[in-house]
Amino acid sequence: EPKFSKAARRFFNMRFRKAERLSKVMAAAGVASRRACEEIIFAGKVVVNGKVCRTPETHVDPLKDLIYIDGKPIPRRLPPKMVFALYKPKGYICSDAKDDKKTVYLLLEKYLKTWEKNNPGLTKPRFFTVGRLDVATTGLIFVTNDGEFAQKVSHPSSGITKEYLVTVDSESVTKRQLKRIASGTEIDGVMCVPISVELVKSEPGDSRHRIRVVVTEGRNHEVRQLVESAFLKVHALKRVRVGGLRLPSKL
Repeated sequence: EPKFSKAARRFFNMRFRKAERLSKVMAAAGVASRRACEEIIFAGKVVVNGKVCRTPETHVDPLKDLIYIDGKPIPRRLPPKMVFALYKPKGYICSDAKDDKKTVYLLLEKYLKTWEKNNPGLTKPRFFTVGRLDVATTGLIFVTNDGEFAQKVSHPSSGITKEYLVTVDSESVTKRQLKRIASGTEIDGVMCVPISVELVKSEPGDSRHRIRVVVTEGRNHEVRQLVESAFLKVHALKRVRVGGLRLPSKL
């Protein structure tokens, strides 16, 4: 088998590389998950070679085509793919900070300063969360610049489960209420049914009860609405597991 120099391989890859879908190229550049990139394209925020592009299926080559998002070019020299598993405290939001709110990206501030110092000239990674936890929910959240990873973890077809611990303000939780949660509830016109629901054994002296709820899709406020459908008031909500990765018990 013939061997080629790095320069020859680089020339071949640049000259004969195949164009890819715009949404896939954007996801690979760390803009967002592929599904979120499609929404950005549909919104008319992407310009390819001087023209607004609204079709995610458009084939582009990031080394040849000029691609701009909200007036900013997609970098051609990309930073490495990174994934962070973080504990999100209560009071933090999973989006860019607005009105002086704290954002989960602040948890990476020290790391990013060190990274920029150690990688001069390399484009700063554009991070986003894989799914979201609302401001009052704590627990495991992924922050990444890898759109393909985000697509795999967040899309329902992957079958990746998410486990939550729900603390409720109630002196008791009946079997009937657990069955009501397990039967599901309608959210935004879609019937959402959890994978499993069970009561967690309480510690002596606990005035509140905890319920373990496992879901696959994790729609907006899905777990809260499931529990509230059984006429239980949510005191605290924590995501403790995504797929095979579990939050340390001390957090």
